[in-house]
Amino acid sequence: MARKGKKYSESVQKVNKLNRYTFEEAIGLAVDCANARFDESVELAVRLGVDPRHADQMIRGTVVLPNGVGKKVSVAVFAKGEKEKEALDAGADYAGSDELVERVKKGWLEFDKTIATPDMMGSVGKLGRILGPRGMMPNAKLGTVTFDVARAVREIKAGKIDFKVEKTGIVHASMGKVSFGVEKLIENIGAFIETLQRLKPPASKGTYFRTIALSSTMGPGIKIDPIYVKDFLNR
Repeated sequence: MARKGKKYSESVQKVNKLNRYTFEEAIGLAVDCANARFDESVELAVRLGVDPRHADQMIRGTVVLPNGVGKKVSVAVFAKGEKEKEALDAGADYAGSDELVERVKKGWLEFDKTIATPDMMGSVGKLGRILGPRGMMPNAKLGTVTFDVARAVREIKAGKIDFKVEKTGIVHASMGKVSFGVEKLIENIGAFIETLQRLKPPASKGTYFRTIALSSTMGPGIKIDPIYVKDFLNR
């Protein structure tokens, strides 16, 4: 059985496993429990009252976190002519048409997110086996297949994340870094929870927010009482 480090054990002592915290209390604890030598991420896990096996209860969407995610995101845009220039002017790290597609086919993957104009999807579709398993394939539902490439680039650079409910009904997402501090993390988590609330499907019955847990990368899980969702969103 793996032994836990001294710092982790000290962090665990700060968290009452039987307690259900408010969002503000949990965020403060997560920051306080982060003792790693690197800037830990703050992760949120929300179990929703949905059955993802049914298409009308599949939760998938995007949200621009007000304070970003705390890491530089490299963006590649598949576009032609003026749209290629528009993407680069908006801050894209890479942009191109068929030559960029060929580069990726040969194994080049030095980017985190992709965007494509609709007229490029015939070529980009051939990259499905490469980009798909990595969650990097442009998707119209996520706003990454669009002619408004400038806006798409700016949103991703500003902290746009995409998320999807798992088979177990849980949505996982990074809410930023410990170094953000409590107030900025509260703003990011508020934007995320508000987006989940807006995406609640009509077919979802009973309690929608079932369980909520927060933790830093190396810290213990901290349970939030879903009863506080309404107050948190109305703060």
